[in-house]
Amino acid sequence: MKLASLFSGGKDSTYAIYLAKKRGFSIECLITLYPSNEESLLFHFPNIGVPKLQSQAMNIPIIERNIPINNLDNEIKSLDHLVKIAKAEYKIEGLVNGGLFSNFQKNIFNNICKDNDLILYSPLWEADQFSYMKELLIHKFFILIVGVSAMGLDETWLGTIIDQDKLEKLFLLSKKYGFNVAFEGGEAETLVIDCPIYEKRLQILNSTTKWDGQRGIIEITDIVLMDK
Repeated sequence: MKLASLFSGGKDSTYAIYLAKKRGFSIECLITLYPSNEESLLFHFPNIGVPKLQSQAMNIPIIERNIPINNLDNEIKSLDHLVKIAKAEYKIEGLVNGGLFSNFQKNIFNNICKDNDLILYSPLWEADQFSYMKELLIHKFFILIVGVSAMGLDETWLGTIIDQDKLEKLFLLSKKYGFNVAFEGGEAETLVIDCPIYEKRLQILNSTTKWDGQRGIIEITDIVLMDK
């Protein structure tokens, strides 16, 4: 079956592609929407341009669009437009979604699929948070934290690559402060810099850390693909 993947560049959307490919689906293209600010209800607020490099690393074409006006109706219309393009150009039969728990998002994606006669494939749905994070490490996903916005996650987490020790610390902090250890609630944003489905790895050459005392991001200004 031919699928397009909703793609942010983070761990969930990338791992969903990995699972889809392992289960025999063909990922024909990525669909990435860039919201104009971090208040988007549907999409992550990624470093613009990075998903295009990731698409090259995976050798999967990408369909991209900026969303100049951030409101839910405009986001849904923009997504529906790109889905129609993907169906026309790549003959897709469904969408891959990396969501874990958000019924709000899943219902919107389901409705778009129904309107376009597509199936929605959500391989991570209702996965155990901690087991899922361990699974990412087992399968050699190199995950960089590029944004934090939860109590318990301070500036020192920005730029951290999650390993087993860091995951144990995240688990303890999530218990103490009550956040989702898989960051499903937007507690942190991630970037996959290498994984088994990348033909090349990402290397950040230059970036700026922005921290306001409670939340922060890494703004990537120079990033390249490198041979493994």
